[in-house]
Amino acid sequence: MGTPDILHRPCIGVVGAHNASLNGKKFAKKLILDLADDMYVVVWGLARGIDGAAHEGALSQGTTIALLASGVDVVYPPEHRALYQKIIKSGALISEFKPTTEPQAGHFPRRNRIISGLSKGVILVEATLKSGSLITARQALDQGREVFAVPGSPLDPGSEGPNSLIRDGAVLVRSVEDILEVIGRPEKKDLKLMS
Repeated sequence: MGTPDILHRPCIGVVGAHNASLNGKKFAKKLILDLADDMYVVVWGLARGIDGAAHEGALSQGTTIALLASGVDVVYPPEHRALYQKIIKSGALISEFKPTTEPQAGHFPRRNRIISGLSKGVILVEATLKSGSLITARQALDQGREVFAVPGSPLDPGSEGPNSLIRDGAVLVRSVEDILEVIGRPEKKDLKLMS
């Protein structure tokens, strides 16, 4: 639902904790605004926490893509109904599940492989070691995508996921420049798709 043309634009996926810290949400929003300035479309899962905050940030600069773990006509979580409507107007909602399908635990990893598949890379902002966000990072690697991680305090359980990815070779992210150095800015031919 929404504007299918944006699927042809350069995308970057972002995943993170549902119970994200205030600093995690602020940093994610800043990254999103900077990526939108550089003409990237940000792909998220419309979940609580990092996802919802970043969709709002992306919409304030233009557009976003939300992948759903339910039918495209099912709003989940329910508190994102207004955000869901905004994305229909200036972004895209995507689901591989038939209409009226309710979200189930097994749907989320399936959804996340599409987030990474659409994207040049995936950024992880806050996640525990057992987070579904780490599954997305592994899927991104399997698909030949770049993996980026925002570091955090070793004392914070919400930083264990990104810190372990950095230890294993993910690109450490301090600002949008760390991302753009790896994936570059969209080329002029890609920007023509936006008009």
